[in-house]
Amino acid sequence: MDHNFETQRRETYDTFKQSKGVKLPKEAVIDYAFFIEELDASWPALERALRLEGFKTRRGKDGETLIASIGPIPVTPEEVWNYERIATSIALKHDFYPDGWELAE
Repeated sequence: MDHNFETQRRETYDTFKQSKGVKLPKEAVIDYAFFIEELDASWPALERALRLEGFKTRRGKDGETLIASIGPIPVTPEEVWNYERIATSIALKHDFYPDGWELAE
C-alpha cells in the first residue's frame, strides 16, 4: 500500500488549526515518531539516514518506536510539515511508518 503524503500533510495542518488559542513557541525541537513495520528492518540504517539529514535519533522504550528530533525550528505548519515529509520519506524506505509528531519537552 502506498503512503498518502497529502493526508498526512492535512493532518499536520489540521493540528495547527485546532490549536488556535494555544500559545505555541516561535521555535522548538520537534519529535517525529516512527514505528517499525517489518521485524527485519534495519534500525541502524534508518538512524544513519536520518542523521545525515540533520535529525537526532533515539529508540523508544517499547522497542518498536524510533524518535527523530530536529530543531529548534520555527513552529509553523510549513516548517513542521517540511521536516515531517523528509523524515517520513526516509523512514518508509526502511520499513518504518509515521506515528505523529509533538513538541519536544
